[in-house]
Amino acid sequence: MNTQREPVESISAVTLLTQDMGAAVAFYRALGFHLLYGGHEAPFTSFRVGGGYLNLQLDTDGTLVSAVWGRVVLWVDDVDAMYQRAVTAGFHPDAAPADASWGERYFHIHDPSGHELSFARPLRSAGPSTSDHR
Repeated sequence: MNTQREPVESISAVTLLTQDMGAAVAFYRALGFHLLYGGHEAPFTSFRVGGGYLNLQLDTDGTLVSAVWGRVVLWVDDVDAMYQRAVTAGFHPDAAPADASWGERYFHIHDPSGHELSFARPLRSAGPSTSDHR
């Protein structure tokens, strides 16, 4: 057993590029993200996500890459309620929430800049998820 302490404790923030700050801010606010700094006209915006932050940075150089980059997984209290919130706001999740073999209920959605988000929660009968499925 490794007794050394891991040097990285947690992820403090994720920063996503956007070419349309107004649309991105509207998207995250409609899903219930708490705006801390910036906003529709700002070059940089920050939302609180639990103990960390989701930041948006305006891409003024047009360097936004449309290639697959990965996804951000966000745990929520109620996956189905978040799905309904997204649909009610007029957004189009990739599919309805589903129970995954790795022990989470989840759904995926893309923000206005094409960043993939997964809203998830461990299934009640499953222990903490430690797999690298995400």
